Parts: sequence; structure tokens; C-alpha cells
Amino acid sequence: MAETDNKTPPGEKSGEAADLGSKEQEIYQQRLDKAAKWREAGFNPYGNGYAPKHRAADILATHANHSMEDLEKDAPVYDVAGRIVAMRSFGKAAFIKLRDRTGEIQAHVKKDALGDLYEVFKQCDLGDFVAVEGPIFRSKTGELSLSATKFVPLTKSLRPMPEKWHGLTDVEIRYRQRYLDLVSNPDVKQVFLKRSKLVKFIRNFLDGRDFVEVETPMMHPLVSGAAARPFVTHHNTYDIDLFMRIAPELYLKRLVVGGMERVYEINRNFRNEGVSTRHNPEFTMLEFYQAYATYEDLMNLTEEMLSEASRHVTGDSKVKYGEHTIDFGKGWKRIPMPEAIREAVPGLSDKDMVDVDRLRHELLKTVHSEVERRAVDAMNHGELVGALFEAHVEHTLIHPTFITQYPTAVSPLARRNDQNPEITDRFELFVAGREIANAFSELNDPLDQKGRFQAQLDAKQRGQQETMDYDEDYIRALEHGMPPTAGEGIGIDRVAMLFTDAASIRDVILFPLLKPLAK
Repeated sequence: MAETDNKTPPGEKSGEAADLGSKEQEIYQQRLDKAAKWREAGFNPYGNGYAPKHRAADILATHANHSMEDLEKDAPVYDVAGRIVAMRSFGKAAFIKLRDRTGEIQAHVKKDALGDLYEVFKQCDLGDFVAVEGPIFRSKTGELSLSATKFVPLTKSLRPMPEKWHGLTDVEIRYRQRYLDLVSNPDVKQVFLKRSKLVKFIRNFLDGRDFVEVETPMMHPLVSGAAARPFVTHHNTYDIDLFMRIAPELYLKRLVVGGMERVYEINRNFRNEGVSTRHNPEFTMLEFYQAYATYEDLMNLTEEMLSEASRHVTGDSKVKYGEHTIDFGKGWKRIPMPEAIREAVPGLSDKDMVDVDRLRHELLKTVHSEVERRAVDAMNHGELVGALFEAHVEHTLIHPTFITQYPTAVSPLARRNDQNPEITDRFELFVAGREIANAFSELNDPLDQKGRFQAQLDAKQRGQQETMDYDEDYIRALEHGMPPTAGEGIGIDRVAMLFTDAASIRDVILFPLLKPLAK
């Protein structure tokens, strides 16, 4: 037989939560008893169907300039619902503070006004969801408040809220219990509202320039689109291994071949690599491709997009990040990689930059193990240049800076430069010492692409783990012809970090991957 709303479910009269200590277990049981009293009074502690008519922030904004006397003459009645986040009881009256999605508002709850309902209110705790209806007034301290003439309990919270967050200072616990992080710290919610605002802005920006948003596969038969270690999964019906995508690049470029000249995707990528303040195995990327454009066109577009995004999300083109104030206003530096390395490494000349032995000697100064030394010994010229840049330059680029002239050896999908085939028409954007974006004029020569794929296989044979597979179907697509195109990937998480002054990527991912706790 179906259970009625007000019937006490089996087990509610006595409950047990195995992960609670004795004191917490006592509180848990007390709250179960209070939930039972709600039921006895005719209220389902886990009911549904209540729709508040008003929101806290709207009420406060409407009456922000109204005096106590103004409200006494004309006090509209409002109906709000939310979580109790503060409570001060005075026997036959109490002040509570309710939080909804827009903010917090105070309510005055009195026995004289509620009658028997006040006994139901007395069974409420911090963390419970309730609804209050009543006229607006100003308290003796001048705070806008509702005088409750109607009170409805909605949801009983069985576990206590952290007291001003003192109980959850461990950052890992905050990430594991993000729901409590959001409840206890309004600033955390603002971080994710800003992130949402950023993503919405980017969509509008690209949509306004005739780009089309698409979705491409998350599971790939090959490792493709970037040089990274993949996650492996298995499809039971087809009995094949698949790779969680490390990038959507080759699928998006297939769409350009098919005539979709401006496409973008905002979605997850997965890379089976280390975890740090800048890396999460699952992360969000924007990738977009524009036919009849070059990497230089995308530099201009990127500067415009992120400059406008900064003002839209933060209200200013200058953003505080850690100890730095980063200026996202237009006029970003554009520096060739060899020049950046020469400036960072004393004594390196133009001649040295093409001398493999000299570059290897310089790079060996930065390694500390025999394994690393062997890896350096196996590097070719382009790989040495790329590694020197990472070791000496990347961390120094605080303000938005475009680095160009990437070696062909570390750019397997980028178009060779017409004047110098040893470099590609590529840039990466660096801010706050980290890569934010990677873009290039796309390689649309199928014969050249075949050679690059083969070079990736050769690198894998030499022991490199972050390489791509040979994608025969992508070669076939290029053989049908891809128009001159430029493409780019931007790390949404890292941009969100910059715009919210977040020290760790985990602070801008609602549910970052964490190692399970030992049982």
C-alpha cells in the first residue's frame, strides 16, 4: 500500500549514521525525533510542492530605502522559503535568517502570531528548510525583516551545519562535501556563479560571430587530438577498448572538411596525468575552428574575447590574482619562443639556438635524475627548444603573453611556416605563469600530416608516453580537402581561476577528482 505523506516511515523513530561520533549521533537522533513531531503536527518533513512567491534579494532591493515609518504605513506581505542559517530564540519569539538562491532575509517568528504553529517552529534547527509569509518591517536594529503570520516546515536537516565553517577547514573535506562548502561559505557560490557567467559569455561571443556549437564523441577508438596519456575504457557489446577523449580536435576538423566553417565545443576532456593545483584529470575545454583564418586572426579574436570576458565577469580589465594585478586590457605581448628563451637564459645566442649540443647541455642543468637525463639525451632539436621554454620561461609570463614560433617537432597538428618549415604557425597564450590557450593555423596537407603521425609513432617507440596514434580516417578526411583553417583550445577552468583569484583548479571545479578515503 502506498505510504501517506504524514505516516512515519520505518526507521525514522530511531536512526543511525555510522560515520558519526557519539555526540553527533545524539544530535542526529534528536533531529529524527523532531522530524517525527513535524509529522504528528501534520507536516511531512520531506514533502514537496511548496512554491514561494518571492525571493530574498528582490524584497531587500525593493525596500532598501524605505524607513521604519514608511513600512508601518504600507507593509506589503511576502512569501519566501529557504534554509535556516541563523537563529536567535527569546522564548516566545525568535529571529531566524533564511537563505534562498538570491541571498538572505531575516524573519521574526512569534507565538502570538503563529499560535500552535509556534510549537512546530520550536522543533526547527539550523539547516532546516522552511517557508515564511508575512509583512515587511524594520527591526529595532534597522534590518529589513518579515513578521511571520504563516510558517510552513519543509525539509528536516538531520545533520548539523558546520559552525561558521570551523569544522571544515580541511580543503579536501571541503572538496568532498561541496554541498556543505556552498552552504557555509557564500563566497564559494559566487566563484561558481562567475564561472557560469564566463561560459555563458563565451557562448554568446562565438554565437555572435556565426560559430555553431556542436557535440563530438567522448569515447575515441584512437588516442588523438593532443599529446597526452589517455584513460581507457571498454565497450562490452563491440568488445573493444576505447579511450576517453583527450581533445575533440580531429572530430571538429572533420566538420570543417564537411563544410561547417565555424564550429566550437565546450565540454570535458580527460587526461590520465598528474594532479596538481593546475591539473585535474577531468577538465573543461573550449575548442573552436574558423575556416579562412590564420593563427594571427585567432590571436586578435582571443585578445578581444578574454578582454571583454574580464570586464563582463569581474567588472574590470584589471584582475587581482594572488600577489599580482593582471591587466587583460588590449595590447598583449607577442614573443617568438626562441627570443623568449634567449632572454631567460644568459649567454644563449641566435647561433646557440640551432646548436643541438648546446641546447642539450643547457637543458641538462635543469634535470635531477638519470631517467630525466636519458630523456633529454633522446630529444631532437625541436623537443629541446620546447623543453627549455618550459623550464626557463613559462613560469615568468604573468601578464597575458602570446608565444609564437613553436618547433614543428612539438606541434604534430600545426601547419608549417612557409618561410621556415622547422617552426609552425602556432601560438600559446600564457597568463600567471601557465598556459591558457593553444592555437595554430591548421595543417591541411594530408601528406605532411601522415609524416607527423608517423613521427608520433616513432616518439612512442623511443619511450615517450604522451603521443598520438595514427588516425587513418582523419588522413582520409584531409584527402577530401580542408579549407585554410585556424583552430584553438582554451582551458575554461584556468580562465575561471584567473577571474576568481583561485589558487587551485579544484576551487573552480564543483566536484574535483579525489582519491577515495580509506575505510
